[in-house]
Amino acid sequence: MGRTGTQAAEAEAELARALRTGPFHLALRTALTARGLALHRVQHRLAQRGVRVGVTSLSYWQQGARRPQRPESLRAVRMLEDVLDLPAQALTRLLEPTGASPETERPAARSYRLLVEESRALERLLAELESPADGGLHTVCHLERVFIGPDRALSGRDSQHVVRAHRDGVDRYVAIHHGDSGCDPGRVTVRATENCRVGRVRWHSGSGVLVAELLFDARLRAGETYVFGYGFDDGTGGPSGEYIRGFSFAGGQYVLQVRFDNAALPVRCRRFARASATAPRTAQQELTLAGRHRGVHLVEPAVRPGILGISWDWT
Repeated sequence: MGRTGTQAAEAEAELARALRTGPFHLALRTALTARGLALHRVQHRLAQRGVRVGVTSLSYWQQGARRPQRPESLRAVRMLEDVLDLPAQALTRLLEPTGASPETERPAARSYRLLVEESRALERLLAELESPADGGLHTVCHLERVFIGPDRALSGRDSQHVVRAHRDGVDRYVAIHHGDSGCDPGRVTVRATENCRVGRVRWHSGSGVLVAELLFDARLRAGETYVFGYGFDDGTGGPSGEYIRGFSFAGGQYVLQVRFDNAALPVRCRRFARASATAPRTAQQELTLAGRHRGVHLVEPAVRPGILGISWDWT
């Protein structure tokens, strides 16, 4: 049974509001509803225009779980405007950076370019996964354990992570691993240990950077928290002298533990902070190697954008 004239007018008015105020995913979903088009029909019409995009990607876009970022994805959005009989730029303008409203405000961010020297490789890998800048998640608490083997190399690390969604539909987290000099990221193993599974994995051999999707067992609503665990098995790099964690966003508590094999104990350990990858080290503090597991740790109650780390000397 078709819609009445009143219902059609109401749908067009709702679409006009969504196109005017956004966000992108709401505008797209409203346009699809107003035009009465299923995603497979939209995919078919895009293909007729020479644009190939998966139904899964279209679904993620309309749910707000992902945002189109790659050039081919943005081209698809421009074609969507034609398919959905929308004014030019009606959807694409909603993808342009804007100031956040109070309802969607996110923590202050710092570009990855300031956090890691291999930022170009990292940005390309994240673009391949169409990973949004913040992923839709705040960190509530992150406990990370790093293991240094008897050969003084980074053998692996484990993470227990608690996050909170700040938009509906988030169902994944993108974890980043940056190995030490000589690391072969193609031989690094990604492990999903709790409440998640490994999705797509991408790496760049020259920089030793690897990114991995961790797919949640549930799709989160804005405000919901989620606990998950994951790890990386490395052991492919040379001797390690430090472990750092870069933060693009302010967040909750971060705890870093570094454990050493009894056959290779450092003579000195210290914690430090850096505002960026090229900035000098600050807040340096000596750490005492102690405990049955021969480790040191740092605790940061409220993370700020920048870098935290622990370094050590072997002789």
